[in-house]
Amino acid sequence: MTTDPKNIDISFGSFRNTLSQLITISASEMVQLESRCHRKSFLKKAYLSVEDQSVNEVFFVLSGLVRVTIVDREGREHTSHFSKENEFIADYGSFLTHNKAVYHLQALEDTEVIVMPRTAIEWGYKHMQEGQKLGRAIAESYYIYLDTRIQRQYTLTAMQRYELMNETFPNIHNRVPQHMIASYLGITPIHLSRIKKAELIKA
Repeated sequence: MTTDPKNIDISFGSFRNTLSQLITISASEMVQLESRCHRKSFLKKAYLSVEDQSVNEVFFVLSGLVRVTIVDREGREHTSHFSKENEFIADYGSFLTHNKAVYHLQALEDTEVIVMPRTAIEWGYKHMQEGQKLGRAIAESYYIYLDTRIQRQYTLTAMQRYELMNETFPNIHNRVPQHMIASYLGITPIHLSRIKKAELIKA
């Protein structure tokens, strides 16, 4: 089956572009993969997935911002990650192992995503020429991110982590409450205020 690329749904544009950067994918494969996925909107503060549920989807963020959190034994919430436009996000550990989720994924803004169900991903593994490569690329990029984040948490100062966060998430201070940013950096809101003041003085 051959498909004219012009017939591919333009609403999947950034999703398609990102896939094309990761793997070689034909127009026919793209159409068939997209037919197994769907768009979904989440209002600000809504949850894409929550702890203790089965994880059978990977999300691609078209617009908006997603926060990944985990709750400790004392019930305190910690921000693990922010996922912005044109990024894949899921509780990957739970998705890969079929165990229940340990993270919460929450929309910090009105957010629109492409939902990739497990069935779509497994179809890609079996029927797309580079489907296995796509799965590895998504999982490996997330692993590298987490590994790098852990390293930085232990080897960099709070100021260095703050500066890297600003590079990774431009305009984050206008999109995310300060206490969530502090949680992401592993510092208190008071410490974050001091860092921001120091940055203003340097500027």
